[in-house]
Amino acid sequence: MSTLELVLNMLAEATTTEISKKKQPETFEENRIVAVEGGEAAGEARKAVEKRTGNSVIKYKNAAQLQELVAGLIETDIRDDIE
Repeated sequence: MSTLELVLNMLAEATTTEISKKKQPETFEENRIVAVEGGEAAGEARKAVEKRTGNSVIKYKNAAQLQELVAGLIETDIRDDIE
């Protein structure tokens, strides 16, 4: 995941948190709507960055690379637990 992807993910999460604090959703549906709004804000930011840079923010990795990465993280976590 690129730095911009991580930052935009953090933006989506932080925005969702702030919207949630303001709207104080109580039901699953209300929370879902808040999450969508937070994601939309990050999506708008992503599109603005892509427009200004002319480059895609999202970096695609094939499934094998992703699986290898996840497997490596799990193995590291298991080794840490054993030690």
